[in-house]
Amino acid sequence: MDVLIVFVALFVLLFLGMPIAFALGLMGVVGLAWRLGPNPALSSLGTLASDTAMTFDFVILPLFILMGNLVARSGVSRDLYGAANAWLGGFRGGLAMATVTACAGFSAVCGSSLATAATMAKVAVPSMRAYRYHDSLAAGSVAAGGTLGIMIPPSIPMVFYGIMTETDIGRIFIAGILPGILGAVLYSLAVWVVTWRHPELGPAGPRRPLREKIAALKGVWGMLALFVLIIGGIYGGLFTPTEAAGVGAGGAVLLAVIRRNVSLRQFAEVLIDSGQTTVMMISILIGALLFATYVNVAGVPNLIANWIQTLDISPIQVIAIIIVVYLVLGCVMESLSMMLLTVPVFYPVVASLGFDLVWFGIIIITVIEIGLITPPIGLNVFVLRAVLPDIPMQTVFRGVLPFVGADIVRVILLVMFPAISLFLPSFMR
Repeated sequence: MDVLIVFVALFVLLFLGMPIAFALGLMGVVGLAWRLGPNPALSSLGTLASDTAMTFDFVILPLFILMGNLVARSGVSRDLYGAANAWLGGFRGGLAMATVTACAGFSAVCGSSLATAATMAKVAVPSMRAYRYHDSLAAGSVAAGGTLGIMIPPSIPMVFYGIMTETDIGRIFIAGILPGILGAVLYSLAVWVVTWRHPELGPAGPRRPLREKIAALKGVWGMLALFVLIIGGIYGGLFTPTEAAGVGAGGAVLLAVIRRNVSLRQFAEVLIDSGQTTVMMISILIGALLFATYVNVAGVPNLIANWIQTLDISPIQVIAIIIVVYLVLGCVMESLSMMLLTVPVFYPVVASLGFDLVWFGIIIITVIEIGLITPPIGLNVFVLRAVLPDIPMQTVFRGVLPFVGADIVRVILLVMFPAISLFLPSFMR
């Protein structure tokens, strides 16, 4: 009964607008006080807050946030889109495919879906409009492409998942590479299908000569080198994910200096913004861990595991049920909130069934991506609405429908073929 009351109260607080960090922390403390008493609950608050803030693995978060902010200020997004446009823009729907490709590239040094969508919307949509692309396809490709920001490493939700489940963050990063590429390919196929049926939505642009295509790649060498350095270093065992974050932040500073388009004032703004984001993230994580502690003390994972055993269904059917739950929750909840609320409940059950937690993390990230573009709480759609206020909300939601279908196909493929996620991590040292 106390579990039901705590969950209902938590949802009420979230819908009333209380910040997720405080809602999770408050109900976690209240639940622990109900179960264990006030003194143990307050003691858990102090211990978790101190331990989380002092955890060495947590250093990865502010450093990757700093890296993403610096790269965004360095103008890399325009160069990425220009290069993708040079190679793909001559095809029907090519500008939308170039947008997806540029989003995937920007995701490799950003780690945030919202930042990727906001940045690429300013770059790609005006160009697509100039070539008479329909607003639905233009906005839909940006909103969907932006979701790759949390799949292609480095990824902030992956860091949260790794800390909450005590799973190796480096392995999760590497596991996201192939699913991220698969997502970009399926999104491009969705564009091809849409423009094949309705050519007027995305007419072909001018073809570029090979010389221009090669010249367009010169602007993205720094970003590619940074990505290869970070992911290659983790994959090859040269440094840990935390050390990779430091290398990435240092590389982003060097890239900004080389490009000479970030002033000292802008650099100071980046530092302040990164610090504020880090404080927000650590507050959310502390609140989530407090709530997860209560969930475990209350025995919720064991209750669910015992209930599943009574259903007499296969483990893969359990995964299917969990995915359906996520898809439904994604329609009514903000994605990060959904992840922080459900992972403490589901991951012990999944582990007890013998599934790889790295693979399950990729499944979680994929269904969270779907939640970012599904109505009515599709955050990427709201970001586009803020950046492009002249495009109606219903137009954006209509534009993302083909990409939601592509994501459903991706989820099915990732569940049926776990090797897509686990192949690269299997070679890590």
